[in-house]
Amino acid sequence: YIIFKGGRMMVRTNIELDEKLLEEAFKLTQIKTRKALVHFALQEIVLKAKRKKMLELAGKVTWKGSLHEMRKSRI
Repeated sequence: YIIFKGGRMMVRTNIELDEKLLEEAFKLTQIKTRKALVHFALQEIVLKAKRKKMLELAGKVTWKGSLHEMRKSRI
């Protein structure tokens, strides 16, 4: 079941959630609805995966340039 809201495609689904885990997540985040909490959790998963991919590039990417020269343009 697909819904379009604000130019974005949204998918409707039914899921079973651990009630104790929900309660803890609500307390920790101050988020008020299950829908908002699930969206928040999905965003956090995506951000974490992207950060991990960036960290995997450590030592594999070379940078050529001068920080001193780059910083001159800030003034």
